[in-house]
Amino acid sequence: MVTSAADPPMTAPLPLPRPSLAEILDGAVAVSLPMRTRFRGQDAREVMLLRGPLGWAEFAPFPEYTAPETAAWLAAAVEAGWSGLGEPHRTQIPINATLPAVPPEQVEAVLWGFGDPGSIPAVKIKVAEPGQSLEDDLARFREAARLVPQAGLRADANAGWTHQQALRAITALAEECGERIEYVEQPVPGVEGLAELREALQARGLAVRLAADEAVRKAEDPLRVARLGAADLIVVKAPPLGGVAAAAEIVRASGLDAVVSSALDSSVGLTAGLALAARLESLPYACGLGTAALLAEEVVNEPLIPEDGVLAVPHRHGVIAAPEPDPELVARHRVSAERQRWWEDRVRAAYGG
Repeated sequence: MVTSAADPPMTAPLPLPRPSLAEILDGAVAVSLPMRTRFRGQDAREVMLLRGPLGWAEFAPFPEYTAPETAAWLAAAVEAGWSGLGEPHRTQIPINATLPAVPPEQVEAVLWGFGDPGSIPAVKIKVAEPGQSLEDDLARFREAARLVPQAGLRADANAGWTHQQALRAITALAEECGERIEYVEQPVPGVEGLAELREALQARGLAVRLAADEAVRKAEDPLRVARLGAADLIVVKAPPLGGVAAAAEIVRASGLDAVVSSALDSSVGLTAGLALAARLESLPYACGLGTAALLAEEVVNEPLIPEDGVLAVPHRHGVIAAPEPDPELVARHRVSAERQRWWEDRVRAAYGG
């Protein structure tokens, strides 16, 4: 577990009137960024960059999100570009490495993308990948454990296991890695599924923490996880929760420890996650905000890649602000006119939602 200094919470920016749809779309540009490794079923990450009066922002809901769900992503982008992200009080954020469901021989190359492996405080390892087995997951864990002996280990199943599969897998992971397992993230679907699994693990005497992700960010009531005692901690992402202020309030109201993570954002979008991490009163775990390392190319000249296990919170004139996209890089990665219209239509649908 990584501890952080008890810095005071970030000052919240003052809310501004909601910009018009025309203001939001003025200068908006969608880009497609190639990835180093297939991740979440994607070889490239498409995002839409928005320019507000207070800085750049990103609107990037995944394709499966419906219009009502994307409204929260747009609210987060509007907060970043039009209301601002406030002043940083915690200026450095500990960052975990994120390991896709790659074979063991590719693990080392992925980890080096997050800087010197010796400085990595924790590794989040994808498991329950369709078409792979538990032995594939264990082999990936063994290799990560060998390469970064100082790091905590986390499993992220993206709700891909059944109850029985999760019991078997978590038991095997605990036997393999013991106390190095910091937590298992969303091993089964739903809040009730998490609560049932947590009870079963406790009955077996397995002291493995469970973290809720999808059960928070895709739930109508994100605090239900805490009320049902379904998880030991929550994973929060600013865009799907409606922005930094909204996500920070969910963490406060839950009373649970939180890990701030990204939604596979570009360095522009990652800034909101860093702002959230800078705002929380307690930050006991390294955050999953190093995912720019998974992108082969970016829209900024200096991507937000961790150094020595941390990321500095980007700011200008004392205020948190995303790095400026490079016009040449934006032009290089700009999507087709058809895809640009598709993204603009998503903004319109989200605005109406």
